[in-house]
Amino acid sequence: MHVLGTLVHLYIQLLYVKELEDILKTKKTMPLSRKTVLNVFHSNSIIKENLLNALKPFDLSIEQFNVLRILRGQQGNPINLQDIQDRMINKMSNTTRLVDKLILKKYVERFTCEKNRRKVEIFVTENGLNILKEIDPIINNAEQLITASLSTEELNTLNKLLNKLK
Repeated sequence: MHVLGTLVHLYIQLLYVKELEDILKTKKTMPLSRKTVLNVFHSNSIIKENLLNALKPFDLSIEQFNVLRILRGQQGNPINLQDIQDRMINKMSNTTRLVDKLILKKYVERFTCEKNRRKVEIFVTENGLNILKEIDPIINNAEQLITASLSTEELNTLNKLLNKLK
């Protein structure tokens, strides 16, 4: 029920979209480049907040969820910490700490290679795969709500523009 409430809250938020100047409570005209950067930052905050709310009932952060999805993508094959870090959306994440928390939740396992003690391999557990199956439709719904005000063409254009910014 909590997830449904979160999704309803997100939908209501989307109905009352404000201009950046209203949010910042400024009457000053700002350079278009600054307005764009601030809009991207503000949009990022809203998106993160909504995804965090969707993950809250599962006691997972966005970064932990990302690690689980990376591990699922390995299809049962091991991956090391550096490769997980390279695939992370947020490169500032402490991958070791994230994996340690997921180990405590029994969503992943870490094994040290017997032949090379410096080589550490990470695997997703059955529990990790099961929680992802439960979370996937909830995150899919949240993502659809977040982007609901945009047409397919607008979403494609936005993705092209964001790729261009990178």
